[in-house]
Amino acid sequence: MKSNNTIRAFHGLITLLICLVLSQPLLAYDNPDLLPSEATPVIDLAKTLSNNQKEILEASLKEYEETTGWKIRVLSQYDRTPGLAIRKFWDLDERSLLLVADPRGGNLLNFNVGDALYAFMPRTFWVELQTRYGNQYYVKDHGEDGAIIDAISSIEYCLDRGGCQVVPGLPREQWIFTLSTSILGGLIAGFAAFPRKRGDLIAWPWLLLISPLWVMLFVIFGIAPVITRTSEILPLLRNCLGFLGSLITAYLIAQMTVGRDVGTKSN
Repeated sequence: MKSNNTIRAFHGLITLLICLVLSQPLLAYDNPDLLPSEATPVIDLAKTLSNNQKEILEASLKEYEETTGWKIRVLSQYDRTPGLAIRKFWDLDERSLLLVADPRGGNLLNFNVGDALYAFMPRTFWVELQTRYGNQYYVKDHGEDGAIIDAISSIEYCLDRGGCQVVPGLPREQWIFTLSTSILGGLIAGFAAFPRKRGDLIAWPWLLLISPLWVMLFVIFGIAPVITRTSEILPLLRNCLGFLGSLITAYLIAQMTVGRDVGTKSN
């Protein structure tokens, strides 16, 4: 009896799978019929862009290709995609960049990067570009259309200036992170610098001993991301003040604590 039930359940599962496959044609995943008849640098199957945005972006990408030779193409999709047919349609080569906007993967943006572009922007650049503009929070604040347009603007900016190692611009979330690491580095440096011996002003041996830690927090994580992404002085100034302020605060707190302990012991 149990074997009959098992066989029936197995047959039901197979039937369900067949129905699911037949209900969605395989051509939906690789369908050249979805491609337009006329040449265009933007195929908006998901209707992410308004008609006005699409026209402006098409004109901009055509002009950019004529001026620089770089071929940038945009494909938005959701439940339908032309698949590999897009390569032949656009004749993608080593000087081509394909931006695919598809929210089904969690991150809106994906990039198919031609080999020649890696000489100007390394692989880490494209990962950062995807995570910055394609994440759900950015898309929620700026819309899918804004994420696509802003990503293309960053790419063109970097190509025009001869390449980028990192994505230009300093988002607020990233600046807060750099400020936090600067403050933490200042606290560590301040506690390390307070004098252990009477008559000393700064405990240089301790400050130098702990320097790999606070220098990494302040310089590598606090300053470097700022100066490589923006020329604005204000974020850099705030991070420096945060470092100095936390250093002085930690130094004074450590001095008062040690001084109180010393006074208690002497009494």
